[in-house]
This record gives sequence, structure tokens and C-alpha cells, in this order.
Amino acid sequence: MFLIVPDPAHGLVAAPESPRDLTPVTTQFLTAQGFAWNDDIQAYTRRTDQSPTAVDRIAGVLRDLGHYVFCAHRPLPTR
Repeated sequence: MFLIVPDPAHGLVAAPESPRDLTPVTTQFLTAQGFAWNDDIQAYTRRTDQSPTAVDRIAGVLRDLGHYVFCAHRPLPTR
């Protein structure tokens, strides 16, 4: 299981529930998307593109890889 959420201090965060979630394919995908492992918070983080679209895209791919994913982002403003 993963939590995908934008965080003001860390950027876009992809946090696994346990080390079992860090399969080679999952790790390769996150690294290819510009994420790096952050030991302090035990999660992958990326400073760029924290948009709702990015949250949904990363969550979608992780779901396609067989993970359960919880994600959150601020709703886009409506005009």
C-alpha cells in the first residue's frame, strides 16, 4: 500500500506502508519519475510537479502495478 500526497516540506511524497511494497518494478518506476528515497521519512520524494494531475498519475501507475493506493491533493480551483 502507498500514500501519495503533496507535502510543503518534502514535495510529492510516495510513502510505502512497508518494505514489501518496494518491489524492483515499483522502485524502478518511482526512480524513473524523478523520485529519490528519503531515509528521514521512509518514503520516496520528488520536489517537482506536485499538481493534482501528478498525484493522480503516479497513483494510477502504482495501482496498475498491483498496489493499493491512497492519495490526496488539494482540489483544483473552479472558476
